[in-house]
Amino acid sequence: MFYINPTFSELCIRLNKVVRHMGKRLLGHNFSLLHVDYVKLNEKWNYTNVISPYFRIYYIDDGEGNVSTKQEKVKLEQGYLYIIPSFTLCHLACDTFLSQFFLHFFEESANGISIFENNRKVKKVKASDIDIINFRKLLDINPGRGINRSDNPTVYEKNAYYKGYQELNNTVSDSVFFETQGIILQLISRFLNSQRFKAENGDPVPSKILDATRYIQLNLKENITVNHLAGRANLHQDYFSRLFVKYTGQRPLTYLHEKRIERAQYLIATTALSFGAIAEKTGFENLPHFSKIFKKVTSLTPGEYKKLNTLMY
Repeated sequence: MFYINPTFSELCIRLNKVVRHMGKRLLGHNFSLLHVDYVKLNEKWNYTNVISPYFRIYYIDDGEGNVSTKQEKVKLEQGYLYIIPSFTLCHLACDTFLSQFFLHFFEESANGISIFENNRKVKKVKASDIDIINFRKLLDINPGRGINRSDNPTVYEKNAYYKGYQELNNTVSDSVFFETQGIILQLISRFLNSQRFKAENGDPVPSKILDATRYIQLNLKENITVNHLAGRANLHQDYFSRLFVKYTGQRPLTYLHEKRIERAQYLIATTALSFGAIAEKTGFENLPHFSKIFKKVTSLTPGEYKKLNTLMY
């Protein structure tokens, strides 16, 4: 068999296929910088019931603290990177001293599915020299993007602040914008591994369950029932429910409610839509039902959550 060097046009066709493939995997996700800074914290950094519509990445360079969720307590240690997924209810604390680089960013995807959809736990990896360089570079090209008000989330998690910082992303130069996106992608990549499509017990998640979770994310507005999901999977409803619980840790209806409320929280934090409009967009049949499920999932009413995320003049 003879090897023939490809022509320029053939190379262009191959390159185009690669770009399209990368676009499907990466460019369907947009990461919008919110905050980046380096801070030194003490015992005053002690906040409970923090639930944010954006991701956090920390690099700890000295001291220690902890992040507690419903499932676990994660120690923040020197020399490690941590990621806290959006809409993760957690408690942040430092007993004595902690210094950290931190990055806050929003995630938007074309299909509404997070790249961390199947593993929403707080993750920890050993930091590399490149990670530290990336954080310093991110700070250098995005000056003034710290919180600059208070380290209390109830102070800086406000709709008006979100809009102001996101507007800055539209005013920076193209080179800064793309370099920022590249660094965020590099930092995110540190937490992506072969566990992405595995359940917490380490078993691969069956394709029918993955399909069901994706279907829920793509059709939050629709009237989704467990019977409908089981029918799509061609499984008996009881067996489908047991399988869903085994690989997600939640009943299908509980999972559906949480995803609808996560979307509602994002809309409350980043838009001026009424609760009625948000309830409709997230698939609730009426406002009382929306309010009931919102309180059940977040321990707050929609009004209380909005108050925490609205700048008070």
